[in-house]
Amino acid sequence: VQLVESGGGLVQAGGSLRLSCATSGSIFSINAMGWYRQAPGKERELVAAISSCGSTYYADSVKGRFTISRDNVKNTLYLQMNSLKPEDTAMYYCAAGLFIATLRSGSWGQGTQVTVSS
Repeated sequence: VQLVESGGGLVQAGGSLRLSCATSGSIFSINAMGWYRQAPGKERELVAAISSCGSTYYADSVKGRFTISRDNVKNTLYLQMNSLKPEDTAMYYCAAGLFIATLRSGSWGQGTQVTVSS
């Protein structure tokens, strides 16, 4: 499975961005997908995830601000990020695998940088 993220950039606090993750390859093996982020000096953390049946997970820090969705026709995963904060600044990675719980051991994209200025 190949994953290619896009949509990152520089935005002011309070602004919005939408990340996209285009998938190709053995997409039949994908059941769950998610977005991780990693800020300098910090561990990579799961921000949001979605299963094939539509169940979602959100980290407490983004609940109510971020929305994850997937378009199974376009084979694309999205992350709508609203009310962005400087602490949301990080490299955002798309991941795909069999289950949300095992996304870390699945396929990864190259990442897209999100920078939120105060």
